[in-house]
Amino acid sequence: MSDDKPRVVTERDGRVFHIVLDRADKMNAFDLRMLRELAESMTEYEKDDSLRCALLCANGDNFTAGLDLAEVGPAVRSGARLFPEGSVDVLNLHEPKRKKPLVMAAQGWCLTIGIEMMLAADIRLCAEGARFGQIEINRGIFPFGGATIRLPQVAGWGNAMRWLLTGDRFDANEAHRIGLVQEVVAVGKLREKANEIAHTVAKRAPLGVQATIRSSRTAAHEGVDAAISELLVIARELMDTEDAAEGVRSFLERREGEFKGR
Repeated sequence: MSDDKPRVVTERDGRVFHIVLDRADKMNAFDLRMLRELAESMTEYEKDDSLRCALLCANGDNFTAGLDLAEVGPAVRSGARLFPEGSVDVLNLHEPKRKKPLVMAAQGWCLTIGIEMMLAADIRLCAEGARFGQIEINRGIFPFGGATIRLPQVAGWGNAMRWLLTGDRFDANEAHRIGLVQEVVAVGKLREKANEIAHTVAKRAPLGVQATIRSSRTAAHEGVDAAISELLVIARELMDTEDAAEGVRSFLERREGEFKGR
């Protein structure tokens, strides 16, 4: 029996783009089709200038049970692409990468690739009672979606190795302690809070938001000196924009800026 129901659904909410995992009956486990649909949704967001922030969340009790290794494993072994050619890399490891901001909200179980998606996001929230696990080591493999790179940066070496090398599960409080999430929110308020943050980001000057992400990523990937060398270059680029002029006007007129992304 064929399953034609989308695994990822999207919704526009003003300038915020909701990207929702919708395979709750399988604990939102990622098969190849779901990976493709997520990449297509992320690409749609990145290419649409009217959208300024995305919110990645999931329907059901759990964010994701991780990869469906029975299907995805053979694809990885064969060297097949997990995401369509030319689409934005969901894990932001390879070009084309997402340049616009992403807020992520996780509830219930968030395993393997779910954690790696969190590490690729810009702002991360989880619900009280959420449970996490980077459990690839328990299956004879290792995290190949960025956790070995990003979790030590976020959590520190010892905290990262505690969970990467044991495959143990950890709770929302530990996720907050090590910096994997920025806030722990009541279950019934998770999406509301994440949406509020996404809308706040979407109101800010989009060129400034993207420049902030760019500078921070340069520091993380190329080192502090590389980031320092481009600070004034980026600042001068921004100072010549219409949004910068609007920022000055809004300051003088004591109102919120109305930014156009120009």
